[in-house]
Amino acid sequence: MQFTRISAFLAGALCLVALLLFMGCGSEEAPAPRAKAEPAAAAPKKPAAPAKPAVAPTPADLPQALVLGLAQFPPRGSGPPKPLPATMTFLVRRGGEWVVSQIDDTDSDVFHKVLHYTVPDGGDRLLTAGGSKAMLKLWKKNGDGYESETIWQKDFGGKFSRMRDIEVGDLYGDGRAIIAVATHDQGVVALVKPEGDGYVVEEIDHEEDTFVHEVEIGDVDGDGVLEVYATPSEPNRLDGSTQSGRVTRYVPAKGEGRKVVADLGDRHAKEIFVEDLDGDGRDELYVIVEGNYDKKSKKLTRKLEIRRYEADTDPKQGVVIAEFDDYLGRFLTAGDLDGDGQKDLVAALKSVGVWMLRPGSDPTKPWKKELVDRKSGGFEHASIVADLDGDGQGELYVVSDKDGEVRRYAWHGDGLKREVIQKRTDGNTVFTWNIMPVPAELAP
Repeated sequence: MQFTRISAFLAGALCLVALLLFMGCGSEEAPAPRAKAEPAAAAPKKPAAPAKPAVAPTPADLPQALVLGLAQFPPRGSGPPKPLPATMTFLVRRGGEWVVSQIDDTDSDVFHKVLHYTVPDGGDRLLTAGGSKAMLKLWKKNGDGYESETIWQKDFGGKFSRMRDIEVGDLYGDGRAIIAVATHDQGVVALVKPEGDGYVVEEIDHEEDTFVHEVEIGDVDGDGVLEVYATPSEPNRLDGSTQSGRVTRYVPAKGEGRKVVADLGDRHAKEIFVEDLDGDGRDELYVIVEGNYDKKSKKLTRKLEIRRYEADTDPKQGVVIAEFDDYLGRFLTAGDLDGDGQKDLVAALKSVGVWMLRPGSDPTKPWKKELVDRKSGGFEHASIVADLDGDGQGELYVVSDKDGEVRRYAWHGDGLKREVIQKRTDGNTVFTWNIMPVPAELAP
């Protein structure tokens, strides 16, 4: 479900780059403790600990690839930060190596999202959501090249026009792959539906001067009908100050419009996630409530929170399952990383790294937090759990824009082992807005 789920922003790119540099993260890991001295010869020795299982090598070829949606700027010092064309970057495992390729689109200067989409006749496409011009496109591979088809383009009439997020689901229970779309900056939430030989657009919400950052699809009340969730908020503020926000719900198959399911007051959220993580057969809504900091002292005044909502949760009473000493968090993902049959929640935060969270016997109590990688970060910090090798156990893929690296984490014994699968060397300033699995044959 989750897999099938800037531009006037770029006018503020200098602010973003400066902010990114200012809020750089990472700290050295603590040194390993010294080994204790051997006991005297007369003392009985403890039996040697069993050897850890060998780390399984990454297969030479993988049936699934990764695609990243990027915004790029030329290297610092080479002139004004004029945005480069929107870029899709592909990482494909072929012949024992990670092969990197890309597609550029001069119609946009950012791909906020790229994902795999199946058209009504069963064909595989790439679906992109672009910015500067708000454009939704399908890309068909044709020999060594690609043909693109614009299925929705609109100037929303505000300061910005961006397709900000997309998710795909069978919202009407009729087998159609409906595209739910979040946009800037007039608060439009829309559905793009296959119909006849084309697509029709239904705008199900509109709110002036409103950014909708994220859209999710799921069934939180467990009635078998999918719902759409979105995160409208006041326009972005990058100074750590407060801005109001909420999470709204729509049920297209029932004709239900906007309902606020998470009222965040003077807090806001850019990232939400809908999935069944407690194993009760019903999805839950997880919301990253961003923190605040004092611009003068550079100190946090309110920590970042991850809140959990069920169908009957009071919108003002979300359960805090974790807190972090950070103020930005824009990626949640989940999957079975350790092979125990239960899904793990992963939070990739701006400045304090990547964390794995697990509930105890009572999922409404604080969850256990386990650090995956402190030395990872970025303004977006794109991440995804994906089973690229098809063995039934997910791997974690994270883009640390701070380090210019794409990393793979695979479980071995008692933890996740990190492998760098791409290192950027062109010097460009890069914002990676999403990372998704796609069939390897869709890559160049």
